[in-house]
Amino acid sequence: MTADPPEAVRRAEQVAAHLFLLAGQHTDTTAAESLAAAHQYGLAAERYGYAGVWIAEHHFTSYGACPSAPAFAAHLLGATRRVTVGTAACILSNRHPVALAEEAVLLDELSGGRFALGVARGGPWVDLEVFGTGLDRYTDGFAESVDLLARWLQGDEYVAGSGRFPFRTVRVVPRPRRQIPVWVAATSVPTVELAAGRGLPLLLGMHATNAEKAELLDRYAQVAASHGHRPASVAHASAHLAYVADTDAEAEAAVRAGLPGLLSGTDEYVRIDGSRSPRPERSRYVDTLLDIHPVGSPTRCRQRLAEAAAVPGMRHLLLMVEAAGGRRTTVDNIARLASEVLDLATPAPLPEDPVDGQVRHPLPTR
Repeated sequence: MTADPPEAVRRAEQVAAHLFLLAGQHTDTTAAESLAAAHQYGLAAERYGYAGVWIAEHHFTSYGACPSAPAFAAHLLGATRRVTVGTAACILSNRHPVALAEEAVLLDELSGGRFALGVARGGPWVDLEVFGTGLDRYTDGFAESVDLLARWLQGDEYVAGSGRFPFRTVRVVPRPRRQIPVWVAATSVPTVELAAGRGLPLLLGMHATNAEKAELLDRYAQVAASHGHRPASVAHASAHLAYVADTDAEAEAAVRAGLPGLLSGTDEYVRIDGSRSPRPERSRYVDTLLDIHPVGSPTRCRQRLAEAAAVPGMRHLLLMVEAAGGRRTTVDNIARLASEVLDLATPAPLPEDPVDGQVRHPLPTR
């Protein structure tokens, strides 16, 4: 990235590159095909040297065919050896926080510390009705859910319930060997402040510009410091549309052809009150994404990723690589981003245990 400012280059070298997978259904694909493709992309992430893979979670919409990010993460963790696998993000308003915490500890234990948990408030969708949690969990219950989840994951031997989740003190089994971090998906200042007050890192979405994300992280730093946390030590993550081609025009054309069909799945969201959400003008939204994300030639992609990495507090870039559609196209995109943009080195094979041929992972310590 020699063409970029030295400070941007320095920060970019400190930022880890991951994949962000929607498992979305493009035109003429089934949910099963989309899930199988996403699994293939996760394997490609390990093959080409990415730090991790994060899977989205959606219900009742073809925009994302994965209804359980922890279940997908378990499958991918079992098929990989190096990469972190995260959730971006589990819809906490639909779940009991202890049930999710137990799954998180289990996956982290079985994978040797390779699981990352991201959670989101979600939306006022029909999901709340189907799972029986209700609109109140979405509007007023997120903070309490996050607090109970975080208490379970911090390593205490026993945990008791709270107001919305009343239960007697119970033993934490399995007990986490480390304090498992929780990333909080945030699109608004109140959610940023909620996470900051607890010292939890943020997951920032694709719709915001780098300047908007910098403003949110600046507010985060202010609130975190006022609560006695050290904001400089918090590793935030940010999602970015990423597609590389020989020229800027070729990359933009591929995304313009594939992304609108993927985005059409958002039309299937149904509010719990039965109303429909306003539909943005899709081509204009695609134009906005093309303007702010690493879509283009290797030179343009390098520059825009360096700019994203230069946002203070950013430590993880999550690259949404499925926009153009097609398995071969997407795997090629993953490979080219790794070699031509990110300069990722293909990892050497892990050593095998001489007794049973199994790869050993060091377990994290508390």
